[in-house]
Amino acid sequence: MSETISTPDSSSAPPLVVAMSSRAIFDLSEAHAVWVKSGDEDAYRCHQVERENQTLAPGVAFNLAKKLLALNDDPDAPRVEIVLLSKNSADTGLRVFNSIRDHGLNIQRAVFTRGLNPFRYASAFGACLFLSADPVDVREAIESGLAAATILTTSLQDKQPKHPELRIAFDGDSVLFSDESEQIYQRDGLAAFNRNERDTADTPMAPGPFAPFLRALHAIQAAVPAGAPLVRIALVTARGAPSHERVVKTLRSWDVRIDESLFLGGREKGVFLAAFGADIFFDDQTRHCESAARHVSTGHVPFGIKNN
Repeated sequence: MSETISTPDSSSAPPLVVAMSSRAIFDLSEAHAVWVKSGDEDAYRCHQVERENQTLAPGVAFNLAKKLLALNDDPDAPRVEIVLLSKNSADTGLRVFNSIRDHGLNIQRAVFTRGLNPFRYASAFGACLFLSADPVDVREAIESGLAAATILTTSLQDKQPKHPELRIAFDGDSVLFSDESEQIYQRDGLAAFNRNERDTADTPMAPGPFAPFLRALHAIQAAVPAGAPLVRIALVTARGAPSHERVVKTLRSWDVRIDESLFLGGREKGVFLAAFGADIFFDDQTRHCESAARHVSTGHVPFGIKNN
């Protein structure tokens, strides 16, 4: 029996919890360079403490965080919560909290682990997504069953969003869906892949690591009143006809709505993501991430056969 995803009652759903690292939200490249160059905790601590009243510039995921928090119109019943997970100590992390205050971000909960991977606290907070600049931390999170992505460093963090909506784009195979079809493509080629998708068009694919996050976004879409900031979701996949049908029927079986679906048939994704205006895009393949990162903020998902 195929696994399905049901959409919860939006009126009773708990908040969507997203865990982000400090290097995802803020530009900590200068401080990180001090750590990489010296490897000395005291030197890093001195650097941060001396600058703890200097507000950090936005990082790659800053606008995403801001737009997620903008979905909360009732402080007593938030739809979204962002939790900060940081490898800083509380001492060196004071600069991060000061920057959260200075930028007006309503982030109240945080964990500082002084060098250890903090992702293990994501599940304790009930997070369904972990975003970090550290690929090792992200891979551990993915292997534990948590949706996670490595935020790619670009020069885009200084750009202001051109639209008020929160726009999130996903790849299909190995992100929203399992990598079962991708395994056939990698092993037997495109003809075998298309043949399998035609033969199994009525059989929903198993959920991938980001399916629960998609489900939570869909619930928020149903809960946001008219006139409030909107959530807009896109599927941007290298699939084309005839493999599109199984995608449509899989999402239909999950009772999940996708606002825009782009079946690109192998075309480069970057320019299409720019046209959609994605605040962030998630993909499992490095080459697609590199193309996307030239246009929009991008998260690499280390899941599936292409990442083994």
